[in-house]
Amino acid sequence: MTSVLQSRLDVFTSKLRVLVGADCVSTDLAARRKASADWAKMSPILEAQLPLGLADLVVYPSSADQVAPIVALAVEHAVPVTPRGKGTGNYGQAIPMRGGLVVDLSRATAVLEIGDGYLVAEAGAKMTTLESVARDHGQQLWMYPSTGGSSLGGFLAGGSGGTGTIAHGSNMDGFVTALDVAHADGSSELVSVSGAEVDTYLHAYGVTGILARATVRLEPLQDWRGLFCSFETFEQALPMVRELGRLSPRPRLVSADVPQVVATLPRDRGYPHGRASLRSIIDVEALDTAVAMVENAGGRVEDIRQGPQTGAKLSSLSYNHPTWHLQRTAPGKYFHVEVGGDALVDRFAEVNQVYDGSMLHIEAGHRAPIGMLNGIYHSPEQVYDGIDRLRELGVAVHSPHQWFVDRNVEAVRAHAARVDPHGLLNPGKLV
Repeated sequence: MTSVLQSRLDVFTSKLRVLVGADCVSTDLAARRKASADWAKMSPILEAQLPLGLADLVVYPSSADQVAPIVALAVEHAVPVTPRGKGTGNYGQAIPMRGGLVVDLSRATAVLEIGDGYLVAEAGAKMTTLESVARDHGQQLWMYPSTGGSSLGGFLAGGSGGTGTIAHGSNMDGFVTALDVAHADGSSELVSVSGAEVDTYLHAYGVTGILARATVRLEPLQDWRGLFCSFETFEQALPMVRELGRLSPRPRLVSADVPQVVATLPRDRGYPHGRASLRSIIDVEALDTAVAMVENAGGRVEDIRQGPQTGAKLSSLSYNHPTWHLQRTAPGKYFHVEVGGDALVDRFAEVNQVYDGSMLHIEAGHRAPIGMLNGIYHSPEQVYDGIDRLRELGVAVHSPHQWFVDRNVEAVRAHAARVDPHGLLNPGKLV
């Protein structure tokens, strides 16, 4: 429900059209609905609460420099502002819970500069585009999300890790060196921050400022191979995820799934039905070692591929994506929680008993395995009780069944109070 008086909203809308052009502002209901939804429906708990909010209007800035004037105008008229990238988040981060304005940054896509070890781009640039540009210059991104079509701003403000996490951790671990952001303090100028100052803007859903431009780290391009392997049982594949993740040079990705989940993935000879699948992006220098490790553990190499499309395919089968494919087979039946820690391997039998119909998707992480634990959904209480049991087993758990900022919370809250004194930036996400 909107928190904006209609008369004030009408004046704001008219001024916004003058500021950015009428073709960059929409009050069309279909556009508002599209701008007010993400993949929160992956959570049956959140899906039962949808819609969480509906935008009153949407603005599509064509460049980063338009963002601060837009936010300043919204502050002048007390209109809530929610940023949006490509809408690929899973937790309702980009849903405008108090209505108002959604700033859709998908048209602000310029790659502004690339140098030795860094790249500067606008928030709406796709991560796949940035990886391609870096590759043309003999470099690669430190990391990119499993949904490669995500925007840079969306990944930084709402995401965490992905392909490259094994070597570099999350996007809060040095990936971002500088940001240009719009605060909600009345200023119509972007504010530049760098170094440790960027921390309170990352994974903060825009409550501390709207990301307009970012400088992120690159590294020398490596010669990658896609290694597709299978095992008779998931228990055979499970320890290999952790072992392959420790190879040097570090892999870019290592994922494994149980046969039931494999059967829901798009057909491919690299992961035959009826067997557990182990998929990885391996530096060519470590390929022979990886193959030997898999075969010594009783696995079978199904295929070895190379080229950018191979990395993109393997990324699209990592993190939340197997859960998405599983849920498509039986809408409303399954849920998941995000899990991590060596207990996923060392205490797998116990972990696997926590939820009815348990199916673990596992990844090699930066320090320990991470993954998605899927189960058959019965009730919110079942989900939350299971989270408590998992933590008792030594499993780290992040719940995808809530929409509020849950990392670096006190620092984010303190910073938001300074740069958004009226609480207009993505309201409802700081609780």
